[in-house]
Amino acid sequence: MAVQPILQLGNPVLRQRCVPVADPASPEVRDLVRDLADTLAHWRSETGYGRGIAAPQIGVLQRVVFLKLPGAEPWPLINPEIVERGKEKIVVWDACLSFLSIFMQVERHREITVRYQKLDGHVAEVEASEKSNLSELLQHEIDHLDGILAIDRVIDVKTIVTREEFEKRYRDASPYAVQVVGR
Repeated sequence: MAVQPILQLGNPVLRQRCVPVADPASPEVRDLVRDLADTLAHWRSETGYGRGIAAPQIGVLQRVVFLKLPGAEPWPLINPEIVERGKEKIVVWDACLSFLSIFMQVERHREITVRYQKLDGHVAEVEASEKSNLSELLQHEIDHLDGILAIDRVIDVKTIVTREEFEKRYRDASPYAVQVVGR
């Protein structure tokens, strides 16, 4: 298991733009995806939060995202890019493993289309909507690859709350409603 430290808000690496991956099938990319998977699984088990993670969060400036949605297969996306955005927007609660002590409301596109490469290099597309909160999650993770954080997209600073207040007031109605097993 290769759990890596997650860079925290204020670390300048989180504000840098990532470079495209030249060879998605390389052993280095597979190792990076394994590190992302292990790190996400660790933080999910420790905190009950975490559906996705981007490479810059563990200090690697490559365009790689790893998702693990409840009940779904692990999903690495190499060189993901949003190729289409629906006109309609939604306001959602957002948080980040890089600053898990605060939550905020952000505006995201309701529907997007993302093109990415699989680990074998093949190109795929996914149309994401509110179903499984996939649209907002992909936008959050792809923002990381461009040095943009959820806090940059807050709709109103008055929506920023601590994790404790979020859990008391809003968690049950959010995609973060999955509780930590054994707690």
